[in-house]
Amino acid sequence: MNNASRPVYLRLRDEICAAILDGRYGEGEMLPSVRAYAAQQGANPLTVAKAYQQFQDEGLVIVQRGVGMFVAPGAAALLRSKERESFLREEWPAVAARMRLLGLTLADVAETA
Repeated sequence: MNNASRPVYLRLRDEICAAILDGRYGEGEMLPSVRAYAAQQGANPLTVAKAYQQFQDEGLVIVQRGVGMFVAPGAAALLRSKERESFLREEWPAVAARMRLLGLTLADVAETA
C-alpha cells in the first residue's frame, strides 16, 4: 500500500515498530512522551496517542502512570512475528506476482542482497 495513503497514526505506528525492531527502542526502554514524539514528527498529539494506544492494546508497551510508556519484554519478537505474517499475507503476493512477470527467482534476488 502507498505509504502516503495510510492514515497518519498508522504511519507513526510503523515508524515506532521499525524503531523497536531495529533496537532503537529496546525492551524496557521508555518511548518518547506523546507530546515529545508529536513535536518531533510534526503530528497532532491525539494522533500519536492513537498510535501509542494500539501498542498498549497489543501488549507491546507497558504504561507506568505518571512516568511513561516502556517497551514490553518480548515486544520485538512479537512484533517481528506479526510483521512477518502481515508481509506474507498482504505484501508478498504482489511481490511474487511481479517476480514471476519479470522471470526473477529467489536466487536472483538473493544475489543482489
